[in-house]
Amino acid sequence: MKKSAYITVLAFLTIVLTSCRDKGEKNTSVMVNHSGALRTIMSGNIQPVISLDTLSEKKHLYALGAVDNLKGEIQIFDSKPSNSFVVDSILQIKDSYNQKASLLVYAEVEEWDSFQIENSKTKSDLEEQIFVLATNSGINTEEPFPFLLEGTIASLDWHVINWKDGDTIHNHKKHKESGFNGTLANKRVQIIGFYSTKHKAVFTHHTTNIHMHFKTADNAIAGHIDDLSLNQTITLKLPKQ
Repeated sequence: MKKSAYITVLAFLTIVLTSCRDKGEKNTSVMVNHSGALRTIMSGNIQPVISLDTLSEKKHLYALGAVDNLKGEIQIFDSKPSNSFVVDSILQIKDSYNQKASLLVYAEVEEWDSFQIENSKTKSDLEEQIFVLATNSGINTEEPFPFLLEGTIASLDWHVINWKDGDTIHNHKKHKESGFNGTLANKRVQIIGFYSTKHKAVFTHHTTNIHMHFKTADNAIAGHIDDLSLNQTITLKLPKQ
């Protein structure tokens, strides 16, 4: 092969390989994983499906779920657990991966883009705004994706489940009332959530496309969000595209 032809072929291959590499580097979609399903729990099967310690080496892990046998709530923010339990009628927050889960939804997100959400009076309002902002930012809303909310909420209804041993009759009302529950007002919180149009009765309830857990800024309370309302601007974070 002549030297000039060799150089031409080499240049062509370099362009192709660089193009492929660049396309790979731009593929920033986030994979959402889940173990267990709400429909399985509601049928009475609350046995563990995954051990948290299998995820302890993951970097930038975000997760939510239910402790096995429905004995607590799981919240993990940037690989730091703030799991909540009711022990001897006291709410406790533990930062350990030494737990198993009956339901877990999780993703690894290294970078986030920030947006502003205003005047979201209901959970449905919030869901709609998340959908619009995710669509506009280039996220494929046909696939599940994680999100964060950070700021001061107007009100937040929450619970931490503590299921009674031997109780085989499950419904959403009993889940909310089985352990601790309450309402926060004008508190600064961090929220981890997952959005999906295709996982109702899997990791979102049948009336919504979002599932959210939270922790307060002082890490004194953490758990499952039943409802929330915003009366001022709050930051929404979506996986960087």
